[in-house]
Amino acid sequence: MAAKVAFLLAAAMFMGLVSVLHAIEGTATFYTTYTPSACYGNQNNGKMIAAASDELWAGGKICGKIFTVRCVRGTNAVPNPCHGGTITVKIVDHCPGCNGTLDLSKEAFAAIGNPVAGKIVIDYHQV
Repeated sequence: MAAKVAFLLAAAMFMGLVSVLHAIEGTATFYTTYTPSACYGNQNNGKMIAAASDELWAGGKICGKIFTVRCVRGTNAVPNPCHGGTITVKIVDHCPGCNGTLDLSKEAFAAIGNPVAGKIVIDYHQV
């Protein structure tokens, strides 16, 4: 039994390491108007959504892709910019000239970071 527990713990640690190794560092900002979107027009895609910056847009090929996002640190002097945890968002829009890699919905941003910060450093990767 102890060997099984040790194996499961080792497997979980390995999976966490693999996840960290595939994460890309970028920045996130947030927005509040969700429709219409460049990918889905006036279709409601919920609140855990994001817009892709020009560097990720690829002519819209990123539409519908799912990403996990984690706040790493702040970009300014706002205390406690990160809440911890990871969120999952769907790309539904394009953010041309965006000031961040991902422009998260306000709800998605607030789940991992302090909205007062306005911009945070993130790790993200496609699921």
